Amino acid sequence: MKVALVTGGSRGIGKAIVEEFCAAGYAVAFTYATNTDSADNLVACMRSQGYRAAAWKADVRDFAVAGRVVEEVQRDLGPIDLLVNNAGIKRDGAFATMDREAWHDVIDTNLNGAFNYSRALVRELMRREGCIVNITSVSGQIGMAGQTNYSASKAGVIGLTRSLAKELARFGVRVNAIAPGFIDTDMTSAINENVRKKLYSQIPMGKPGLARDVARIALFLAGDGAAYVTGQVWSADGGLS
Repeated sequence: MKVALVTGGSRGIGKAIVEEFCAAGYAVAFTYATNTDSADNLVACMRSQGYRAAAWKADVRDFAVAGRVVEEVQRDLGPIDLLVNNAGIKRDGAFATMDREAWHDVIDTNLNGAFNYSRALVRELMRREGCIVNITSVSGQIGMAGQTNYSASKAGVIGLTRSLAKELARFGVRVNAIAPGFIDTDMTSAINENVRKKLYSQIPMGKPGLARDVARIALFLAGDGAAYVTGQVWSADGGLS
């Protein structure tokens, strides 16, 4: 049985990825930041269906904690074959009034978090010809007003993906990214209804995507069907970009 580690797996896109990989026969470990109830409920739901799942409360910004999580997951579930760097936050606002905390919180979580877990796991993946899937964003591709911190962090994830793919290709490790557009999650549901309608009007398909749309791409990129795919950014944005 292959083992996957997903960061930020208790809700939204991360939760859908956990569910999709469990259903595909993976043993799945995931991290979460604060919501223990959501994490425990997801683990219980997966186990009730006969799947192997486990949760770790961890701050992805902490490099040392990332190393400990990787060690504990491999001790409990076995060697890790796949890493999905999904954990992310938003702290939107006009750049002219953005404080250092809003900038650093987003960069530390979205970009440094991806570094921390990739760095903690890279040697194991090199031994096993494993795979990394990074969740970036359409914001990292085209930029979004009011999201300079978020866009910068996600553009950084794209650079990380492409450079790491070239560095690890000779070891049989594939590294790809998915760039979701507007996905129907808790994060987007917090947006004002009028603003949301305006945003959706910009999408050629005229509607938001679903978390499982992203999860299914992640499963494909992790599988044999994508055996010759690395260093790529797969958009899931209804044509927005």
